[in-house]
Amino acid sequence: MHNTLIQSSPKKQTLAAEQHGPIQLRSLKEMEAKQHSIKSLKSYPETGGRSLAAAAGGESGYRAGSAEMEMEAKIQKAIDFKVEGHRCYKEKKFREAIGKYHRALLQLKGMHVVDGTTSSEVNLLNQPATKLTEEQRRNVEITEIECYDSLTACLLQSELVNYERVKEYCLKVLGHKRDHFKAMYRAGIAFYHLGDYECALRYLRDAKNREPSDTNVLRYIQLTEMKMNKSGQQRERESCKEALG
Repeated sequence: MHNTLIQSSPKKQTLAAEQHGPIQLRSLKEMEAKQHSIKSLKSYPETGGRSLAAAAGGESGYRAGSAEMEMEAKIQKAIDFKVEGHRCYKEKKFREAIGKYHRALLQLKGMHVVDGTTSSEVNLLNQPATKLTEEQRRNVEITEIECYDSLTACLLQSELVNYERVKEYCLKVLGHKRDHFKAMYRAGIAFYHLGDYECALRYLRDAKNREPSDTNVLRYIQLTEMKMNKSGQQRERESCKEALG
């Protein structure tokens, strides 16, 4: 009997080993599966285990936020250059002022005030344009108007005035604000000196409607009408000469 008990012990141990063996293997597989899921989550820590589509959406949102911040910084930089230009103008440093105003406008290049969007290298990649807020749109428009208006004032202080450029800048201002008195008056001056008296008279009369008692406007209207009468008289004399042979 004692021998029987001794002999039965190995069988029990074998049975126990057979019973626990599969349990250990199953536990190991479960651990490996859990470890694999943990590694999968760690592969995209910034998404917290979200799908790739969700991760791409988050990255797109980050780019959009970055573009808005960059745009806001450019607008502020343009305003700073404009203020520096005003300071130079007051100090009669007209060349430096012109440079500041041009740098301000360069910061705003590509921003569309009309539709409230911006064009940039991002748009060339078929990405949506950054939308300007109402405040940003207003700041861009005001800065452009003031810079172009101040540029014409600087150019008119030059010894040799570039009236073609003066005309161009005045028309840009009027494109934003049609009833801008200084732009109408200076456009009239530019057209007058460029020899286009009909256009000069039209802009000068518009300026007079805004400021009926402005002596400078009245004086240029008188000068323009004199030039037109003189030109008309000259054309009549030339016509008579051609008729007489």
